[in-house]
Amino acid sequence: MLKTYRGSCHCGAVTFEAELDFTQSSFRCNCSICRRTRFWAAITMPEKFRLLTGESELTQYLFNTKKNYHYFCKHCGVRCFGVGNETPIGKMYGVNVGCLNDVTDEDLSKIPVTYVDGLSDKWQSTPAFFAHL
Repeated sequence: MLKTYRGSCHCGAVTFEAELDFTQSSFRCNCSICRRTRFWAAITMPEKFRLLTGESELTQYLFNTKKNYHYFCKHCGVRCFGVGNETPIGKMYGVNVGCLNDVTDEDLSKIPVTYVDGLSDKWQSTPAFFAHL
């Protein structure tokens, strides 16, 4: 069931809202950027994501194929969301679950998680080790 959540970076310069369905899986990945930033993604489609404030406060990071956009707040460094442009479901937004406001620890503990092996480019596979993600 879709529900609208609001979120922000740590300093509040970037705010957004997204329609998310937490009966569907979220994702933790072991690729180089997700592992280093501890990114926990909930997926939504572009029409269900709205950047409310702080577009000019974001910096974009591109690497490897430069197909996916990684956005960080220029002030506090938090990665609120990213944009996947060439995925099996087409263009999508990965919203950082850790940036959502008014979500309790109990709510967070109930969100299903799928672990993916992005490090080996085996996106449909679970990595051998994932408890640290």
